[in-house]
Amino acid sequence: MDSQLKSVVSKLWGILQANPVAPFGRDRFIQELRGSSMKIGLYLINQQHLEVDMTAALGEQIAMVHAARDGGWDSLFTGHHYLNEGNNKQLAIVPFLARLMGECGEMSPGMGIYLLTLHNPVQVAETVAALDIISGGRFIFGVGLGYRDVEFDAFGIEKGTRVSRFEECLDVARRLWSGEAVSLDRPWCRLDNVVLNNPPVQKPHPPIWFGATSEGAVRRAARLADTFFIDPLANFATIRERNAMFRDELAKAGRPFPSEFPVFREICVAKDRKTAMDAAAPALMGKYADYARWGIGKNVSEPDLEALAKERFFIGSPEDCYEQMRPFWEEFGYNHMVLRPHWAGMPVEDALNSIHLITEELLPALRKV
Repeated sequence: MDSQLKSVVSKLWGILQANPVAPFGRDRFIQELRGSSMKIGLYLINQQHLEVDMTAALGEQIAMVHAARDGGWDSLFTGHHYLNEGNNKQLAIVPFLARLMGECGEMSPGMGIYLLTLHNPVQVAETVAALDIISGGRFIFGVGLGYRDVEFDAFGIEKGTRVSRFEECLDVARRLWSGEAVSLDRPWCRLDNVVLNNPPVQKPHPPIWFGATSEGAVRRAARLADTFFIDPLANFATIRERNAMFRDELAKAGRPFPSEFPVFREICVAKDRKTAMDAAAPALMGKYADYARWGIGKNVSEPDLEALAKERFFIGSPEDCYEQMRPFWEEFGYNHMVLRPHWAGMPVEDALNSIHLITEELLPALRKV
């Protein structure tokens, strides 16, 4: 950037900071300067009801990956939990993602999110390095604290130590990725001048995304992560609040706004809104009933999908979904939408229809954003 352009940008930035009614928010201003187009990601977890044949279900997940890959989507994410409760089961994240990576072509695969607190830093460092190598250097490492008691109990970890464990695990993994000789003496990990001989392709490491909903997590992301992405239950007021916290903490840390600013949302696209709502409602409301039992969104007591989806999910015709998406770039400045079109109990045909409509009707318009 030459000196004249730097001067113009500086003046514009000053005007924006002083003017609360500027046409774009600060995040959007940064995105405008970059001129980057919107990326679209597919989110799958292969969570199924107990009676489902998981081998057949895996084939359906691969079919969705193929549809997104052939449609030119940009990324592929999956998440995980241990010890699914109730009428649910799912595949472990690492083998599942590694299997899908063989089908996703040039899409960037990622974890969204990995429960970092539950794992040993050596295992984390070696697993991430291996996945980055397998992906050809396109891997994205999404991490989070975790929240379910059953998982902390299963790994013998006191929930009250999760923040310190999380930060130390990430720090040790980063040091190992850098090639540093690392020593550590903890009850849960003892290292004596060890070196990771098989580092990741990306330097200094794959991009680290924090799944963050609370104020503490958002501020931690600004200090320690490459970016953060907020949960699908966050409405506009929550997004505004969390993004302001993120900007504030970035400024305190002297860090720039990230080039990648993702958001995770649920989506169901059909020929019209009623068809999409009817297709999504049973499985999606079941998913959020499970979340509530696990302690996520327990304060969100919306009576039906119409109320729950407002300012949160993208449900309807392609035109409906485009308008629902619009604030996410116009106001909030997001440039990478990670979309989940399938939930336990939903026929794969409905999800594939949604993926095809996104590819044919929405993606061309989103590329122009």
